[in-house]
Amino acid sequence: MYRVGDYVFFENSSSNPYLIRRIEELNKTASGNVEAKVVCFYRRRDISHSLIQLADKHAKELEEEKENPTETELTEKQKHQLRHRELFLSRQYESLPATHIRGKCSVALLNETEAVLSYLDKEDTFFYSLVYDPTQKTLLADKGEIRVGPRFQADVPEMLQEGEADDRDQSKLEEKLWDPECPLTNKQIDQFLVVARAVGTFARALDCSSSVRQPSLHMSAAAASRDITLFHAMDTLHRHNYDLSSALSVLVPAGGPVLCRDEMEEWSASEAAMFEEALEKYGKDFNDIRQDFLPWKSLTSIIEYYYMWKTTDRYVQQKRLKAAEAESKLKQVYIPTYNKPNPNQISTTNGKMATVNGVGPGAYHAVGGGRACESCYTMQSAQWYSWGPPNMQCRLCVSCWMYWKKYGGLKMPSRAEGPEERTSPTPESRSRGHAPRQSNHMVPMRNSGSPKSSMKTKQAFLLQATRLTKLARHMCRDVIRLRRAARRPFVPINCGAIKTVMETNTNHSSLSRIFAEVRLEKMYFTKRSSIFHGAPGKGVPTLLSCLNKLSQP
Repeated sequence: MYRVGDYVFFENSSSNPYLIRRIEELNKTASGNVEAKVVCFYRRRDISHSLIQLADKHAKELEEEKENPTETELTEKQKHQLRHRELFLSRQYESLPATHIRGKCSVALLNETEAVLSYLDKEDTFFYSLVYDPTQKTLLADKGEIRVGPRFQADVPEMLQEGEADDRDQSKLEEKLWDPECPLTNKQIDQFLVVARAVGTFARALDCSSSVRQPSLHMSAAAASRDITLFHAMDTLHRHNYDLSSALSVLVPAGGPVLCRDEMEEWSASEAAMFEEALEKYGKDFNDIRQDFLPWKSLTSIIEYYYMWKTTDRYVQQKRLKAAEAESKLKQVYIPTYNKPNPNQISTTNGKMATVNGVGPGAYHAVGGGRACESCYTMQSAQWYSWGPPNMQCRLCVSCWMYWKKYGGLKMPSRAEGPEERTSPTPESRSRGHAPRQSNHMVPMRNSGSPKSSMKTKQAFLLQATRLTKLARHMCRDVIRLRRAARRPFVPINCGAIKTVMETNTNHSSLSRIFAEVRLEKMYFTKRSSIFHGAPGKGVPTLLSCLNKLSQP
């Protein structure tokens, strides 16, 4: 039984690892099938190598801030498997068929006070600390944090003894807005507030914009009775030392009665509709609401309007509609256990190895019959699964296959995996097959015991550079830095910068000049055969010349 809010495994491919998603909604389609609206989580293997380095840097900073670091106590195998447990939350939603659910899992925000080994001890448990934006290709720290410490909590002073005077300057600590021991009676204060409401109603009758928004006297009186009018009246009374005559003269100055408006009156009907639309899309994320819908409003104005809007009938109606809609939606769905055979499952027919839906029995019988598991090196398993490109003929045992499907990697680090790229492939590598996911150049290599299994036939190729490519080596020396690039063959070269330099510097005259310089450079290039021992000359050194037989000892 799967419910809204559960973290689940989704299978979108028989050979790729499971997708990890959180169920937000369960909807029934017109055909009667159930679809799940889910929040996407990404693995390390799903994001670029540059973002992986950024995530590792963030994890290193968190580890350094701890009083008792535990990262150094982990073995290489534990570090390798811990990378498989790390996820990246996203704000992206998608709809998937509920029949593709393959089980539940647990995803939690990284607990800095908990040992990281606790995540390895729990089955189907993952953690995240960063938010990934698949559109912008960025990583950001999650906003949620517990604000504890002297930066967020006040320092409570010690309690004063009886009779001990408080030496603090109260005017610097607080501001007095109302005196409960004022000379006015409650009746006089209420009468003054009635006068303030009447002045507010009269001011709205004189204001053209207010008469359009509140066309009736009843609506104007209701608007004049809001808190903003009462706050202004009581503040005016306090500032004039509770002198009624002086305070009344301030309410009605020479230019006309004072009109006090709050955010409910300042906003137009179109702005209110945009706010409700933004609230439906972003929730209470007021920064995004202001940025995408109401950039001309201040953040204070939006927040104040929100809490006033919650007191209106409009909010009550929407709340009832949402409650009725939520009541009609599915709360849970039952998905039976998926027990169909996987197409990558290797079957045995007449003593020969074969795949259920693969390259055929002959290939596995020829060189794959005695191959070990690519992860744990075992030779015995109740069931085998083909793993990687068909021409590699690799396989996994039952335990390692389930580990691959759930965690997106192998239990043991492969020799082809670098220390920083064990579980962080680039998007290009994912399109070439799911076996060598860890890097673009990785090829699964494992000695299965057969002398022929380690001999791989490789395709010969010739890389012939075009004339324009050769020209770019001379024009873009500062950008390419060939010697540095040759020492780092797996670091990509910025082709965009090279293209920009070529487009800005290439014209007919410059091409002719550069070709002439290249020919001149080749003309004066010293022949390799004309240099011996770092100095010109063709004489044979004495050390290398044969001695006369008579002079030999």
